Amino acid sequence: MLKVSPFRVAMTVAAASLPANASLAQTAEPMITQGFRDDFTAPMLNTRRWYVSDGWTNGRHQDCYWAKSAVSVADGMLKLAHVPGTEAERSECGEVQLRGLIHYGTIEAEIRTPAASGLNASIFTYTGGTQGTRHDEIDIEVLTRRTDRITFNTFVDGKAMNGDDAPADPPLDEAFHRVAIQWGPDAIVWFVDGEEVHRTPAGATLPDLPQKLMMSFWSTTTLTDWMGKQGRRTGQLDYLIDWIAYTPLGETCLFAGSITC
Repeated sequence: MLKVSPFRVAMTVAAASLPANASLAQTAEPMITQGFRDDFTAPMLNTRRWYVSDGWTNGRHQDCYWAKSAVSVADGMLKLAHVPGTEAERSECGEVQLRGLIHYGTIEAEIRTPAASGLNASIFTYTGGTQGTRHDEIDIEVLTRRTDRITFNTFVDGKAMNGDDAPADPPLDEAFHRVAIQWGPDAIVWFVDGEEVHRTPAGATLPDLPQKLMMSFWSTTTLTDWMGKQGRRTGQLDYLIDWIAYTPLGETCLFAGSITC
């Protein structure tokens, strides 16, 4: 069983409190009842669907600022960048949030990450202080110091539980992999390349509040026991999302190759 860092319990990937310039992300969110598949083939990000985090950091554990300049669409992919800072400027990193809340269903995506210690590439759902609720969360994370592993976790009322990990072969810095979360009222199941790799145990306490769907790529200089120490570098790193899809509970086969088919 994966040991979750006590720091991870306290920090949450999405901020519990954000500055005024993040108010759009805090307003009442509509429920998303229609499934979608975004393949990022348009020349620009669909900002009617995705909100880009910009101008803040989630706390002292995060040594980079969310920046619009770290989010782009090119070559049919969403790119979330990490741009190392200088002595005068802090590093920049990328995050996008779905404009709306989902409640049960299947999230699927095809991703590739760079290899670098001290960074975290994720797809996750979240609700908490910014939505005026308790902290619930469902995670897929790649700690990019180990691109041959994918980790899974949940939070219920701020408490980490149901964690585990699974191999990625070949490593995520060498090839794309399809990852998925199947979220239901009685179980959560994680998949890698169409194969079930982790399931919450029978009777487990599960997140059950509507949540935002988010993707992020960020770094730390304090959570080194968990994410590793960053090495010195000057170049940008890109976390690539080829596509992402959401299928509401009770629907199937919104696109060919979905694990719901």
